[in-house]
Amino acid sequence: MAKYIVKRLIHLIGIMIAVSFLTFLLMYLSPGDAAAKKLNAQGVAVSEEIIEKTRESMGLNRPFLVQYGDWALHALQGDLGESYKDGFPVAGKLVKGLRYTAILALTSMALALVVALPLSILTALKKDTLLDDITRLFSFIGNSLPNFLISVLLMYFLCVRAHLLPLVANESIKGLLMPCLALSIPICGRFIRQFRAEFLEQLGKPYVSGAMLRGVKRRYVLKNVLHNSSISILTIVGLSIGTLFGGSVVIETIFRWPGLGKLAMDAITNRDYPVIQGFVLFTSTVYVVINLLIDICYSWVDPRLRKKEGDS
Repeated sequence: MAKYIVKRLIHLIGIMIAVSFLTFLLMYLSPGDAAAKKLNAQGVAVSEEIIEKTRESMGLNRPFLVQYGDWALHALQGDLGESYKDGFPVAGKLVKGLRYTAILALTSMALALVVALPLSILTALKKDTLLDDITRLFSFIGNSLPNFLISVLLMYFLCVRAHLLPLVANESIKGLLMPCLALSIPICGRFIRQFRAEFLEQLGKPYVSGAMLRGVKRRYVLKNVLHNSSISILTIVGLSIGTLFGGSVVIETIFRWPGLGKLAMDAITNRDYPVIQGFVLFTSTVYVVINLLIDICYSWVDPRLRKKEGDS
């Protein structure tokens, strides 16, 4: 297991180098002058002399690889530069936004799992019944609707019509509930369909019918079914992390939730390149690390994988 983790960490380093290089290259090739954008964002009167001095102080007159090497060296030390808009350190802005995004993402994922797991087990056991048909219909609708449309519908029915929740999110539980629902509904719909298919596959295997014929209690059979489905469930959850982060950009912007998604949208609007670069690198690192943790969980759930990794 230790060798496997070290190997994955080496891969992680390679991925981060590639992501950082491509991100820096895209920012370098983007139209416009970064020095002029920085001065305009800070409200400084722009002249050719001031722009040239700013370019020199920012190191923009140096070759591309030298600029990238300098930025990467500072990034390894936790220095991702300063925002063009307000001059604050990018790393500090990202860490502050991560707290809010983590709260929203973890709450949404927990809500989706709490709803999807029991419903998918129940519909797999009650296949082709009225309950199964209704659940599949709503899961299909939830999976099909985009985040922004769900957000608009929730705002209309829960805020404008019923006056149950605030229109703009805040740090209270009520303020968190709207963006959490908008983010978790599509994920929950996807989970129900995918988990149900996995449970149906497990329920159709010989060990289930054999256990039932031997008189094993249903709850023990279901426990084994859930355990044998855990690898697929972990895979589905891991693949949904990217969707969760991507959807949070839209949701946080709509509900004014001060997380990484809103920070990224504001940076794109203001062409705040250091923040965009930091956001891409930061979220890529979080995504890869979480998937590494899920891969480690595979070995914890299935001891055969640990033995296979030890033999290799």
